[in-house]
Amino acid sequence: MQAIREAILSGDRSPETFAALEIPAKYRAVTVHKDEADMFAGLASRDKDPRSSLHVDEVDVPELGPGEAIVAVMASAINYNTVWTSIFEPMSTFGFLERYGRISPLTKRHDLPYHVIGSDLSGVVLRTGPGVNAWSPGDEVVAHCLSVELEHADGHNDTMMDPEQRIWGFETNFGGLADLALVKTNQLMPKAGHLTWEEAASPGLVNSTAYRQLVSRNGAGMKLGDVILIWGASGGLGSYATQMALASGATPICMVSSPDKAEICRKMGAKLVIDRSQKTGEGYKFWSDENTQDPREWKRLGAKIRELTGGKDPDIVFEHPGRETFGASVFVARRGGTIVTCASTSGFMHEFDNRYLWMNLKRIIGSHFANYREAWEANDLITRGLIHPTLSKTYPLEEVGQAVYDVHRNLHQGKVGVLALAPQTGLGVTDPEKREALLPAINRFRDA
Repeated sequence: MQAIREAILSGDRSPETFAALEIPAKYRAVTVHKDEADMFAGLASRDKDPRSSLHVDEVDVPELGPGEAIVAVMASAINYNTVWTSIFEPMSTFGFLERYGRISPLTKRHDLPYHVIGSDLSGVVLRTGPGVNAWSPGDEVVAHCLSVELEHADGHNDTMMDPEQRIWGFETNFGGLADLALVKTNQLMPKAGHLTWEEAASPGLVNSTAYRQLVSRNGAGMKLGDVILIWGASGGLGSYATQMALASGATPICMVSSPDKAEICRKMGAKLVIDRSQKTGEGYKFWSDENTQDPREWKRLGAKIRELTGGKDPDIVFEHPGRETFGASVFVARRGGTIVTCASTSGFMHEFDNRYLWMNLKRIIGSHFANYREAWEANDLITRGLIHPTLSKTYPLEEVGQAVYDVHRNLHQGKVGVLALAPQTGLGVTDPEKREALLPAINRFRDA
């Protein structure tokens, strides 16, 4: 692996150089183990510790199939699906691997007693399989996380509708938290030359998810002038939604849970920020007990929003906390407004008063990641410097358990990065002039 690292750090990107590199039989990877899937049985989610379940192992390099690539991973990042995998919620991901493995002899590779996880990467292509023409060894890339078979008609209008659509590194094996990764080449996109490896790795999943959810016609279809309520606006997903709202001429209302997170949103350029925490902010308590919501708190939030906006209710509510906030989200959306939802990090079983949906002609739209076109467009916003990575901290691969713990316990801001083959942060910039021009914005979001 040292020869691969040295070749990448040399700056030589010729296909001949990288095609000649020997790929070792084994590589370093972050895994969960199938025989430990019950290790947290009986514990509450908050008490499950990813530092106990995640391992850094030496694993076998998988066979390269048609339409696939092996990528040398310089950096990756933590997403909430990494948390779910590490605590075996809402189910063990080995169930995903078993089902995928039943499709064909080639997909059987994924059904292993260990799961190499991670749904982001930046790196360099080492090998491509048969039938690949658009990518070559030596190409600098990032990867989006949609893995799709495209053997069904339903997937050819919108690949997210394919019945064999999966999230790479979560519902498939050989993910990005490793020195090597196996991807389909229709996951690959160009790395932005003005970004470091760790910066480039961090937007992939959340930037594309936010783009489909908020901007795309498959999601809420945000337009100029819209008022957008964004839950968790300083976090990994919400920070990109906030940037997109600001860049599109919409008005974000940033919902956060501390003064520090409120300040992050203001640094991004948001003017309307609500700290909803009990200790320092408005103190909203949407549930009076674990089974009962308090509509008076929904109304209090609605009144606060109208106070900030001069009497306007949100055209769009950008929802991802789920159970904790969904009743409030349905209530505060304007008549005819849209609640667009993914993830449900506080719980999947949503409850809301249907009168406020049905009688006020509101819409709920489910959104899940993005198709290749949407991911490419979201990545292009990064490349053009219209959207910037929100990376707060970067860990070495050996400390990935702590990185995932930080996200699980909401101790992070923005995205948390992980270095794989990159020996240190700050490497990988190939367009220093563009970086210099964009540096004030890059630093502003890094500081955030």
